[in-house]
Formats: sequence, C-alpha cells, structure tokens
Amino acid sequence: MRVVGALLMREILTRYGRHNVGFLWIFFEPMMFTLGVLTLWTATKATHGSTLPVTAFAITGYSSVLMWRNCANRCALAIEPNQALLYHRNVRVIDLFMARLLLEISGATMSFTFLTVFFVVTGFMAPPQDLTLVLGGWIHLAAFGSGLGFIIGALSERSETADRIWHTIAYLLFPLSGAVFMVSWLPENFQKIIMILPMVHGTEMLRGGYFGSLVKPHYNVAYMITTDMILWLIGLFLVREASLRVEPE
Repeated sequence: MRVVGALLMREILTRYGRHNVGFLWIFFEPMMFTLGVLTLWTATKATHGSTLPVTAFAITGYSSVLMWRNCANRCALAIEPNQALLYHRNVRVIDLFMARLLLEISGATMSFTFLTVFFVVTGFMAPPQDLTLVLGGWIHLAAFGSGLGFIIGALSERSETADRIWHTIAYLLFPLSGAVFMVSWLPENFQKIIMILPMVHGTEMLRGGYFGSLVKPHYNVAYMITTDMILWLIGLFLVREASLRVEPE
C-alpha cells in the first residue's frame, strides 16, 4: 500500500504538476469533457426517449465511458517510462498499473459525484432513485476498466501495436457501449447482441438506479461478475508474464 501510494503521488505530480490547480485536474479533466458533451447535446436539442432529461442521460452515459476507457488508455505503455523504478526491490509492475488505475477511477468518480451533486442542487437533475444500483453499476465499470487496463498495459509492453489497436477498438466500442442509448430502445434481435458487451450492463444498471421506473434497464449481475473475474484473471496472468521479462533479477 505504501508503494502504490507513493507511485500514485508521483503520477499526480508528473502528470499535473504543482502549478495552477495541480492535482484538481484529476477530476476537472473528465468533468470538462462531460460538460462539453452535455452542452453540445443541449444546444442541438437532442432528446433521448420521451421522458428522460438530457442532463442526467449525458452525465450517466459519458461518465461511464470515461471510466473504463481511461483506465485502459492510461495503463497502455505504462511500463517503459517507469522501468527505472523497478530496480527498487519493493516496486513491481503491478504497482505501476495499480497506481494509474486508482488515479483514473478516483478522477472519474470525483467528477461524476461533483456533477451529479451540482446539477441536483441547481435543479437540472432529479436525485437518483436507487443509490444501490448506481453504486453497483459504477463498481462494475471500475472493475471492468481495471481488467482491461491490466490486459492492455501488459500487451503494450510486448509491442506498441497493442496500444494502437486498442485505441481503434475503443473508438468502435464507444457508440456500442450504451452511452447514447438504452437497450430497450433497440430491436429485440439486436438487444441480445449488444448485451454481450459487459460495459452495457454497467451503464444500464447505473441508469436504472438514476431513472427508476422511467426506464426498463437490461443487465445481468451474474454476467457482470463473471466477465470482470475473467478479465482480471487474464489481466493478472499477463501482468505476471510481463513482470518476468522486465523486472531486474
């Protein structure tokens, strides 16, 4: 825990520095992105269903995307620039990943919480209907993003091609991730296909907790737990393999 905490502070200082707002960029960055999308949707009078407010729909959708996508993006190519730290006996490859994952999860969580509280207080959003579902969906997205981060981070140590391929896949997954639609709006045949993607379950659970009876969410808790465990198992195996190659004797 001490090692990961020290790496976390180092990552904050390296990425954001000590000037201006410094570490507050941890949540300002995802917050500004979400606000930008919300402004665009509002300006174009985009509507999502007959009864769903665009503010809550945008915040729940894009915050969920930032969670899993940023976790994977930040773990990519994380070993090489920090390889000198591995000469310290207590520092391991998995510590480098854990520090970055904690930073991204914390930033996305703070941004999501701040935006939610702000818009609820100002009257642009209603409070969540079921905090348990919101928390469950958010934990799943964090676990899913962490598993992806381990996999992408370990594979990118083998070749930078893995990082480039992941960015292409991430762009393709974005419109399919549930950020801009509810599964119930899709044709029934396509619903079964889209539910293969684990992040859709998390977004649906998150919105089910927010909107309550206004929506009919589609998610499977058993499927969510299973996919998260499989991703973590594969990710930890690949991280261990990468550690054997890059850690000094």
